[in-house]
Amino acid sequence: MKRRTLIAALTAATIFSTPAFADGVTVGVSWSNFQEERWKTDEAAIKAKLEELGATYISSDAQASASKQLTDVEALIAQGADALIILAMDKDAIGPAVDQAEAEGIPVVGYDRLIEDNRTFYLTFDNKGVGRIIAQAVTAAQPEGNFAIIKGDKGDPNAGFLLEGMMEVIGDDVESGKIKIVGEAFTDGWKPDNAQKNMEQILTAANNNIDAVLAQNDGMAGGAIAALQAQGLAVPVGGQDGDHAALNRVARGEQTVSVWKNSLDLGSKAAEIAVALANGTALADIVDAEQWSGGANGVEMNAIFLDPTPVTQDNISAVIDAGHIAKEKVCAGAAAGVKGC
Repeated sequence: MKRRTLIAALTAATIFSTPAFADGVTVGVSWSNFQEERWKTDEAAIKAKLEELGATYISSDAQASASKQLTDVEALIAQGADALIILAMDKDAIGPAVDQAEAEGIPVVGYDRLIEDNRTFYLTFDNKGVGRIIAQAVTAAQPEGNFAIIKGDKGDPNAGFLLEGMMEVIGDDVESGKIKIVGEAFTDGWKPDNAQKNMEQILTAANNNIDAVLAQNDGMAGGAIAALQAQGLAVPVGGQDGDHAALNRVARGEQTVSVWKNSLDLGSKAAEIAVALANGTALADIVDAEQWSGGANGVEMNAIFLDPTPVTQDNISAVIDAGHIAKEKVCAGAAAGVKGC
C-alpha cells in the first residue's frame, strides 16, 4: 500500500505558488558526503525554501559510503519522508534506494549528480558546460604544454560529464600534440587529500614538468595546488563550486578559475520540485522540465539544468554582490588589480 496520496489535479505552477499545499509535507535529503563546503550552502537553501513552503526538512549524511546511503534512505523513509532529494554517492549502488522509494510511492529528485533512472527527476547544472569553462579559462592562460587532469570519483557520472566538456575544448590540441596529457587520475570521494596524492604522483612521473592542471572541483584544485607549491611550482589551475577558499585563491592568483554553481538557486529549486512531486505533480509537469537522455545508458529522463558562472580575477565582484562571500574574505591578500577587491 502506498503511503502517499496522489493529487493529480494539482499543477506544478499552483503548488509552487501556494505554500499552504506543503503543509504536512516532509522532505528527506540524503547527502553523500557533507564534508564538502558547498553542501552546507545547498542545505541552507533547501531548508529556507522548505520553511517558506511550510514543509519539514530531515536529512542524513552517508559520509562517502554508498552502502550507508542505502541505510540512510531507508531511515528517511521510516521517518515519514514524502519526497526524497538524493545526492548520490554512487550512481549504480543507489538503485535499491530508488526501488524502495517507488514501492512506498515516494518521488525522488536526483540532486546535482545523475541517478540514471526515469523514476527520478534530475536537477543539476550543465556539467559538460562546467568542464568546458574550466578548460577554456586554463587554456586561455596556458594554451599548450603538459597538462594534468584531476578527475572526481569514478562512481560519479559528473566526473565523466566534466571530462567530456574539457575534451571538447582541448581534444583537437591533444590530437595535434600541442597539449600533452601527462597524467590523469580519478579521485576517491572527490577528497582534496586524495587529489593531492594524485597530483604528487603525476608530478613524480612527469619530473615536475607540468604546465597546467584541470581539476574537476575546488577542493581537488586546492589539493593539486598544495602538491604544486611543495615543488615550488605555480601553474594555471581550474576548478569548480565557488568554495570560499578557492575564490580567495583566485583573487590571490593561485587558481585561475572557479566555476560557481549558485547553490542557493539549486537548493531552492530542489525544494520546490520535491514539494510539487510530493503533492502529486508528474515528473514531466514540473515547470521548466525538459526531456534529456545524455547519460551513459541513454535513459530518457525529466531534467532541469541551471547555468554556471565562471569566476576569475576579472569578475570576482559577482560572488560578492550575490552575497555568496564577504569581500574581506575573498579579497584577503588579493593580487593588485583584481576587479571588485
